[in-house]
Amino acid sequence: MRVLPVNLNTILIELDDLAQTLALMASLQAETIAGIEEIVPAARSLLIRFSPAVADQNALVQDIARRRIDGTVEQSGRRIEIPVIYNGEDLEEVGRLVGISADEVIRRHTGTDYMVAFTGFAPGFAYLSGGDQSLNVPRRSSPRPSIPAGSVALAGGFSAVYPQTSPGGWQLIGITDMPMWDLAREQPALLQPGDRVRFTVADSQKATMKPSPLMQEERRIGPLRMRKSARLSLFQDLGRPNQAKQGVSVSGAMDKASLAAANRLVGNEGSEACIEIAYGVFEVVCSSEVLVASAGAQGSAEVTDSYGTTWEASRSAPIALVPGDILKLGEPEAGVYSYLAVRGGFDVPHVLGSSSTDFMAKIGRPLMAGDYLPVKKSTTVRASSWSKALPVGMPKPKEISILDVVMGPRSDWFSQASVNLFTSQLWSVTAQSNRVGLRLLGETSLTRSQEKEGKELASEGTVRGAIQIPAAGQPILFMTDHPLTGGYPVIACVAEYHLDLAGQLPIGAQVRFRPVRAFEAMEIDNRRGTKTSSA
Repeated sequence: MRVLPVNLNTILIELDDLAQTLALMASLQAETIAGIEEIVPAARSLLIRFSPAVADQNALVQDIARRRIDGTVEQSGRRIEIPVIYNGEDLEEVGRLVGISADEVIRRHTGTDYMVAFTGFAPGFAYLSGGDQSLNVPRRSSPRPSIPAGSVALAGGFSAVYPQTSPGGWQLIGITDMPMWDLAREQPALLQPGDRVRFTVADSQKATMKPSPLMQEERRIGPLRMRKSARLSLFQDLGRPNQAKQGVSVSGAMDKASLAAANRLVGNEGSEACIEIAYGVFEVVCSSEVLVASAGAQGSAEVTDSYGTTWEASRSAPIALVPGDILKLGEPEAGVYSYLAVRGGFDVPHVLGSSSTDFMAKIGRPLMAGDYLPVKKSTTVRASSWSKALPVGMPKPKEISILDVVMGPRSDWFSQASVNLFTSQLWSVTAQSNRVGLRLLGETSLTRSQEKEGKELASEGTVRGAIQIPAAGQPILFMTDHPLTGGYPVIACVAEYHLDLAGQLPIGAQVRFRPVRAFEAMEIDNRRGTKTSSA
């Protein structure tokens, strides 16, 4: 067993195989440890997030070290058949990789049962172990930015079905129209750990995923109506933590501090849902008296009344609107995301404990011109607070931002020259960046150590701020809609106190990473309970 650093409040427990991982997970579920907030199981590891105010990391590791990892985990016995159209982009390539025909790939994929080992990556995404071991193929050297919903894929001895459109690096061999994730079901995820799965050749030659009804919400009347949004505008709050067991990430605002600041300006609790506005331009028209405020990205704001008179407004102060007023937020000069709050809060349905829009989980949808924005009736009156509300140090295009990082958990997968290069050279934010991750580009790509060159990393849990390095050597900085698990090595993670800054990095901004904690792995001998540290 090895303990690897992830962040200041997160560690990765690395084990020998899937059986040990499931046994340790079962032990931690049966006998919990105070302070552990979330556990994300994967192929050969457990990602453990804890509260440093409650649990000391050394004591936590000592408790884990005494756990037995040679037990067995009971399977549920439920068997599910999934019909597949075998027309995937990588079907022929998979055949070439293992030295068989595409028809033989199909025969072997449908010839045995798989077992659901664990869930992760995305809501409803199940890692299926077992099956024909000859179909053990590597991931693609670089992940695709978009994979269609229902895609059936292979990688590293596992098979899986992508529940909805998402990025991914697995080899695609087919598609199914059987929904893996449906919030209308009592149990949204179709596949649960312990289930048996059998793939079959579908009769139909076309698979079409039906949109979730929760993506088509009723447009309710409200005192504000959206007139324009040049880019993506979403309802967001602080997210939905502790849903990893369903494959659901925390999601929420890209800049949580700015969301809370906008709420404080109008006297709301800091966790109320706001409208997250990417880049601007954004306009709303008012039909009754409301108090609004925005925080986050720096840029212009103005109000035009029903008589056509326009005046400049502040982005970091309360704004009283009356019927006929039009509020306009211009394109940011610094930062990316602005947060519009209204006194009382927006009346947005809670799903799994949050009002955040999450495309991976099919919760909510982008706001569109003509949408009415319902507002809750405020039952309490709080004073507006301007403390900590003013945006400070918002990054600008072409400017250099310094992000503190904790090295690990896979720093040792890279050559020492690449580790040095990672922290010394500048990285630029590319136009392929979004809420899932920032794709960075540097003059020189990172390379793995000679020992790890050409090797595959088993899928393991990831966190917001993880800096993943695909085989091409250019970093991907995971943001708030990141997948729960990934299979490319993470060289470092952005320290939690710099995550909001990372979320505000615009296209063209430059980044330099500054280590605040060196990589150090801890070896644990479960048989004797002894530990040795190694750099």
